[in-house]
Amino acid sequence: MNFGIVVFPSKEIQDFSNSHRMRYDPHYKLLPPHITIKKLESFDEQKMDEIAAHLEHVTSNLSPFEITFNRVSNFFPLSNVIYLALEETNRITNLYESINEGMLQEEHPQYPFTPHLTIGQNLNEDEMFDIFANLKNQNIHYRMKVDRVHLLYQLENEVWTAYQSFVLKEEH
Repeated sequence: MNFGIVVFPSKEIQDFSNSHRMRYDPHYKLLPPHITIKKLESFDEQKMDEIAAHLEHVTSNLSPFEITFNRVSNFFPLSNVIYLALEETNRITNLYESINEGMLQEEHPQYPFTPHLTIGQNLNEDEMFDIFANLKNQNIHYRMKVDRVHLLYQLENEVWTAYQSFVLKEEH
């Protein structure tokens, strides 16, 4: 079973990103807009229960926090991906590091964690530069509260669905 861990943005951010994803992201119909906290991995259902227990433990020790998307950026030349970028990444990076330790730790990640929300991917270079040029000067300011993470799994038709959601619970 394929699984991943994500944060879903607010409806306002989903609406903005989907207005672009429907044209520029071939995964638009498979998975709603999201910030990836744990990329696709494959485990059996018993392991999913262990992962759920791990997430329950981690989220019970973390407080909700706010993030702000403030610009459009891209991963060129590594890949032709356009995304919404965060103004400040410390809190979401802390969430990522807390979840990706112990049983979920990745020994040698291919790329450093860059929290983002993809709005276009699998684009050719000309297309990517054209879309990026049109979006980079837009006034982007979307604020949202991160108060939960979602453990997702992939169905046989490649659509992703929630297995379980975990609320950040610690109060300060």
